[in-house]
Amino acid sequence: MASSPHAVRRQPATRASPGERQIVPRAHVQRVRVSAMSSVKLPPTSLGDEDPAAAPPSVRPMERLRAQLRSNEIWFTALAALLGVVAGACTVCLQLAAHGIQALIYGLDLSERLSTQTSLNWMQLLALPAGGAALALFTVLVRARRRALVDAVEANALHGGQMSMKDSFIVSGQTLVSNGFGASVGLEAAYAQMGSGFASFAGRFLAVRRSDMRTLVGAGAGAGIAAAFGTPLAGAFYAFEIVMGAYTPSTIAPVAAACVAAVLTARGLGEAPYLIASGGSGSIDLAHYLLYVALAALCAGLGILLMRTISLVEALTKRLKLPVWAKPAIGGALLMPLAYVTPQVLSSGHSALYLDISGGLPTLFLLTVILAKCAASIVSLGFGFRGGLFFASLFVGSLFGQLYADVLLMLTGHVVVEAPHAALVGMAGLAVAVIGGPLTMAMLVLETTQNLSLTGVVLVGSLVASTIVRVFFGYSFSTWRLHLRGETVRSARDVGWVKTLTAGRMMRRETRATPASLTIAEFRRRYALGSTSRVVLIDDQDRYAGIVITPTAYADSLDTAAPIAEVAVLTDAALRPEMDISKVMAAFDAATADELAVIGAEGQVLGLLSESFVRKRYAEEMEKNQRDLFGERG
Repeated sequence: MASSPHAVRRQPATRASPGERQIVPRAHVQRVRVSAMSSVKLPPTSLGDEDPAAAPPSVRPMERLRAQLRSNEIWFTALAALLGVVAGACTVCLQLAAHGIQALIYGLDLSERLSTQTSLNWMQLLALPAGGAALALFTVLVRARRRALVDAVEANALHGGQMSMKDSFIVSGQTLVSNGFGASVGLEAAYAQMGSGFASFAGRFLAVRRSDMRTLVGAGAGAGIAAAFGTPLAGAFYAFEIVMGAYTPSTIAPVAAACVAAVLTARGLGEAPYLIASGGSGSIDLAHYLLYVALAALCAGLGILLMRTISLVEALTKRLKLPVWAKPAIGGALLMPLAYVTPQVLSSGHSALYLDISGGLPTLFLLTVILAKCAASIVSLGFGFRGGLFFASLFVGSLFGQLYADVLLMLTGHVVVEAPHAALVGMAGLAVAVIGGPLTMAMLVLETTQNLSLTGVVLVGSLVASTIVRVFFGYSFSTWRLHLRGETVRSARDVGWVKTLTAGRMMRRETRATPASLTIAEFRRRYALGSTSRVVLIDDQDRYAGIVITPTAYADSLDTAAPIAEVAVLTDAALRPEMDISKVMAAFDAATADELAVIGAEGQVLGLLSESFVRKRYAEEMEKNQRDLFGERG
């Protein structure tokens, strides 16, 4: 007889009598277990199961670091601050590189800025179509068109913060080429992309949890913006409102640490903060608030018009089916007459805003620059240049605010609102309409002007513009472009988990499909009353044909010779395996059913899904997200 593997534990010291129970001391059993298992090497199932003596010395410190980052908020905040240093350094490098390219191509001194030039000749402006060709060549060389490039907003909303470092370099390179050759796009997209890309890379390497990954990505993006303007508060709120979709107790410290570290790094590398003279000497009373609310409403309308026009031009260029190399080159050629009218339309316009914000500009000049800058931004983005509208919206908004003050002066014959104040309200209002983030723009105005009394009216105007855009349009520029691709994202709020909870993953497999041609009598013989609550039917081609609620097949009024299909319900209501949980719940609400079948592309029955299970899974995920929001790391 073969010995049992547990025989070693059962060998008694003395033989027991036939009816006597042999008792083995627990300590002896445990010693024998350890002895028997000592020669077996099992892989650790978790960090707590790992044998420190058996682990390689080079692995143990990294595992301890990962454990600290997952459980200790101080360690995690220190990591965010370190990433802020990286983001700040990247921002400074991008700024210097873009200015160097512009100085080289347009023949400028390093102290000069492209957007403040009084005029440019046609030979200089040939750099614009050349830049479009250079961008097309760069895009082909890096094979950027073979996949969708994910930015920080999309990564946090749909992918749990997962970003490709290679894609981040590609996006930043495309933005640098576009801005460096003078296209009317800002570098802010590159700043945020590099900061968030490095943050995502670090998060993957250190195996942080999903919620922490999203926090790091937001902190990296916000740090890039903070370093660009020297405004840690604006950078932090950029992360909260635009990249992460919320600000919560668990995210305040790491995001703030990253933004402060980025600003200190930029200043240490010689970059001065971006300061704007607020101007104006008059007080702001309640009547002014009403006038500035009207200005913010007009800015919201202008922002919606700008975003829709860009999408229309993009759609038009796609329908024309222009060659890859030709599209940005044509866009560059279209920019040439606009830049000839005024070079202020070129690049992002940082220096032009600083020059124009003081007021006193002719009304016709303001109107010309507004129209030309809007047209330049539309052409640049519509014809394939890479970048964003962050600073373009600030610049145009400031000019629009001054134009608003001039119009009120012409209508009333006296100064109603001061042009510098109106410029700052318009700047924030249009930026909120296009980019989003009312608190972001309010903090940007506060930190760049250092005028606390003006911040209140700017915040009110920003909230009004945000509300109007949300009600009548529903998207910021980044989420609008995702919408055009078919996504349903309206903010950076994490909806990636919704996409992963599909009907195919939640269903239970159905193996008892019953022919719909079966008679009611035969159905009763197969399924006794009480044996099952419902039965799925299939037709002669094995396609879904409805569900029978078992008790309904036992009604006395039924003809037992009739096919069971006569009592089937939900014949035209079913789920597809790729439907996410939000669509599944909507389908249950529409069908008013407790269970629905999941069917394949050809109508074959794959499984069943109950509404109660779907609601339970949704509640579990919502509770998990709530714990993540409030930093419950247990």
